[in-house]
Amino acid sequence: MKPAQVFYHPGTVTREERAALLKQTGATVWFTGLSGSGKSTLAVALEQVLIRRGHAAYVLDGDNVRLGLNAGPQVLMDARGYAPDRAERFGLGFGPADREENVRRIGEVARLLADAGLIALTSFISPYRADRDAARKAHQQAEGGAIPFVEVHVSTPIDCCERRDPKGLYRQAREAVAAGKGMAFTGVDDPYEPPASPELTFDASRQTVEEGVALVLDYLHRQGIVRG
Repeated sequence: MKPAQVFYHPGTVTREERAALLKQTGATVWFTGLSGSGKSTLAVALEQVLIRRGHAAYVLDGDNVRLGLNAGPQVLMDARGYAPDRAERFGLGFGPADREENVRRIGEVARLLADAGLIALTSFISPYRADRDAARKAHQQAEGGAIPFVEVHVSTPIDCCERRDPKGLYRQAREAVAAGKGMAFTGVDDPYEPPASPELTFDASRQTVEEGVALVLDYLHRQGIVRG
């Protein structure tokens, strides 16, 4: 099927109707930062507070997505039973092209959730600025009008991230580099490009999770995304 034969099919339920039902405006809150910076901790805490206050929210976590939608070849073979050739064809690794596709896919999923009226909370390293900007652009150009996109830079310094290192990934990356074997690990032997102008910035080395949740909640209220 040629791209020219694919057309957007609008529904009959409007965003305004969804907003009236859910008492909120659908939006994506995109947490980006180094591994171990506190992205997932903050996103999960915010989700819990939003739900308790009656708001529909859902966290899209980087690891969770890579166990399903964006699974790597080994996961597809072990957990899904894919044949090796199909697993290699459909699985996503951690090279630059696969990382770009990983962010593109999750940006589209977040946009769909936000279009449905939910508050999508994405927790991904998403190291490349161009990929995050592309996700923002997809929200801005959504059918039916722009969807709010809130970029939160979790700017925790790398030395703090390494001390936290909950998965031991920095240690593995440093050992690999010392042995002359690159891991393409963000912040060690692969770059992280911080946002140029994020809506919000949070530093887990100086701020508590509670302060981070309050920071984002206040912004969502001021923007009229959540009410009450």
